[in-house]
Amino acid sequence: MDAICMGEMLIDFTPGKEKDSYIKNPGGAPANAAVSIARNGLEAGFLGKLGNDDFGRFLKATLEENQVKVLCPELTDEAVTTLAFVTLYEGGERSFTFARKPGADMLVRKEDIKKEDIEACRLFHAGSFSLSAEPGAEAVKYGMKMAHDSGKLVSFDVNYRDMVWESREAAKSQVDQVLPYVDFLKISDEELYFVGGEENIPNMMEEYGIAVVIETLGAKGAKYFYKGNSGTVEGRKVNAVDATGAGDAFWGGFLSKLLMSGINSVADLTEDAVKDALRYGNISGSICVQKMGGIPALPAKEEIEAVWNM
Repeated sequence: MDAICMGEMLIDFTPGKEKDSYIKNPGGAPANAAVSIARNGLEAGFLGKLGNDDFGRFLKATLEENQVKVLCPELTDEAVTTLAFVTLYEGGERSFTFARKPGADMLVRKEDIKKEDIEACRLFHAGSFSLSAEPGAEAVKYGMKMAHDSGKLVSFDVNYRDMVWESREAAKSQVDQVLPYVDFLKISDEELYFVGGEENIPNMMEEYGIAVVIETLGAKGAKYFYKGNSGTVEGRKVNAVDATGAGDAFWGGFLSKLLMSGINSVADLTEDAVKDALRYGNISGSICVQKMGGIPALPAKEEIEAVWNM
């Protein structure tokens, strides 16, 4: 496998055309990233729990249809599949309301992580959402440490959602615990609290040994920090209708481009490789926001390359 993405997969209920109506879409940041990587022609696996219900079976089938390996194939009876209701605002921005007390995504355990899967992958990706509740939080930390100790590239998305945390301080405490395992850190301009502000990013990278930090800037593109250097790769101007999954399309594209470029370790990185991956990720995200829904809107490699080659 090229990449394993660990964490939540859930149902995004996005607004329909009729007033107060919702449309069921598969979503969840790590699952979105896994599908994005698979649609770029790479081998991806998803490591997370789904409920033994109609929604869980639908999500499992979605992964299989997208050629993503399901690494936790047994559906759980302990909780129903997690649900997220999306509210859209002008310009495609959105907010979430979660039905997760508990949700199946919270129930992934250390025992679900197979060492042979970690050893067979090139990159391990996770996000903060799964750090918000046990036993999932312990499992994600365990998986990230195992991947790090096995010499794999490790990616982490801060992806802060206040609805699932007691406080921002509680979220930061959990994120701080995994930073020593991270090579690629994705953070939005609204999440800079987690790294002590943009001005502290170089110090934070040195403290934790992080190779690359990417600060996403929405429609403006993204800023990279690498080996004491930084720069911005501008985004594409498009007519955005739904930002759901756009960050994951961006990050899935970014990681895919690095993997397709033969990056297997931090030592393989160059500043040009980081900038190329950012441009590729920006194109992926810009295509995604022009469509409705999370996973259904994720672009394929051919769509991204058509814009790349323009």
